[in-house]
Amino acid sequence: MSPIKLFGKIIIKGKIYCETGLRIGGAREALEIGGIENIIVRDPATYEPYIPGSSLKGKMRSLLEKAFSKAIDAEREYVHSCSDAKCEVCRVFGVPVERAEEAEGGVWLTRLIVRDGKLTEEARRKLRDLELEVPFAEVKWENTINRVTSRANPRQVERVPSGSEFEFEMVYNVYEPEDLDYLKIVFEGMRLLEDDYLGGYGSRGYGKIKFSEIKVIVNDVVNVYQMGRDGIIAAENKRPDDLLREFDKLRGELERGLIK
Repeated sequence: MSPIKLFGKIIIKGKIYCETGLRIGGAREALEIGGIENIIVRDPATYEPYIPGSSLKGKMRSLLEKAFSKAIDAEREYVHSCSDAKCEVCRVFGVPVERAEEAEGGVWLTRLIVRDGKLTEEARRKLRDLELEVPFAEVKWENTINRVTSRANPRQVERVPSGSEFEFEMVYNVYEPEDLDYLKIVFEGMRLLEDDYLGGYGSRGYGKIKFSEIKVIVNDVVNVYQMGRDGIIAAENKRPDDLLREFDKLRGELERGLIK
């Protein structure tokens, strides 16, 4: 097996705007009498809602598996993983540790890292100014109707109000020159997500989001991580559509910045 070489890291950062209410469920240690059962995930230190990196990465992977016809329910294994070095999904998102030994061409190395998304400062101020039943979130009544008895089953659901905005950051590791071609898959996943939903209750209108103000920064190993210089901004103030349309040009700039 040839040695692994890291050429550098591509930083993708920007904002996630909630066009409708967003619900990513959290866990409650104890349920109070009369309390809200369906709570959102919050930072335990600040009590502010956030978007877990696992939720964002997992939904993008799920959508891409379907887009590339890899979402097969084989023996109840819902997450696709394989040993094909040319697999678009596994090359970007990696494979489980137990499959690393059979994977080819370093495909087992996870290229994409997704950070937790925190509220922007402006969104934090707006939510504090709203008269909400609980901090940083609205409480919405949901209902299901028994089709036989017509009996209602109401429940309270927390969600982040529409108009809220979160910061996001992804890191894409480049181990081989060919990895630059697969970066396009990340932007495709972002675009797919915009026309789908993030979090729960998506079929009821929750979770419509939009990526904006995207900046792509090239951090090569020598100049940035060995000499302490700033990375090169390859794209700025973009949306996924822009990055897909301009990908060939962007790829050329990334290659010049990373592959010496």
